[in-house]
Amino acid sequence: MMAVRAVLRAVLIDLSGTLHIEDTIVPGAVAALARLRSAPVKIKFVTNTTKESVSTLHQRLQKLGFDIGVGEIFSSLTAARNVVIEGALRPMLLLQEDAMRDFEGISIDSPNSVVVGLSPDNFNYATLNSAFRLVLDGAKLIAIHKARYFKRLDGLALGPGPFVEALEYASGTKASVVGKPEKTFFLEALRSLGCSPQDAVMIGDDARDDVHGAMAAGLQGILVKTGKYRHGDEDRIQPGATAVCRDFPEAVEHILSKML
Repeated sequence: MMAVRAVLRAVLIDLSGTLHIEDTIVPGAVAALARLRSAPVKIKFVTNTTKESVSTLHQRLQKLGFDIGVGEIFSSLTAARNVVIEGALRPMLLLQEDAMRDFEGISIDSPNSVVVGLSPDNFNYATLNSAFRLVLDGAKLIAIHKARYFKRLDGLALGPGPFVEALEYASGTKASVVGKPEKTFFLEALRSLGCSPQDAVMIGDDARDDVHGAMAAGLQGILVKTGKYRHGDEDRIQPGATAVCRDFPEAVEHILSKML
């Protein structure tokens, strides 16, 4: 296990699978976050969660007891909205109804793009076929992220990645990916904190999207063995994680011990 750099200015923290799984808290996570806040570091919560809006996610976190401000959450939904606005796009939104709240004010008439998030209610033949036809006719395909799976209380579940891949395969078009593990996602999150990648560390349960993605952007990466983590995930990325910890509380203790 490598040591986290003693000079550290920012910590990016994944949410689902790292701090909580649906409405269940990772044991000790609330207290560990409070302990991390006592350190001289800036904190941002970075999430690929696209099933619910940022405001709904924030309410969930507050009910679970986490001291997190809505402005501290950097979501792939927010990043996708920025892409849509900058490109003057009119998207067909493959999103759950609650997540669509983050696209209020965006025109969806005569769509010239397809935006795909996690949308179990829309991942059916008719809707995907409509999206396929739009992309085939030249609409821009935007994947909010391409996670292969995520952790629910009842076990692992398919993420939006397999459905994005299906649209790519059928249309012969490559999707533009917005969220983790894209380098720009991590850099935008750090920019909002006024920090550079070399001064930051990412904590997450996804070896590929959280840890490898962050390290490719110049951050350090701590993999936690909760959420979607599966045995041996740490061996599936190169370079390896800066540290591998049992859970978020252990990751916080690892960081603080290296800063003292």
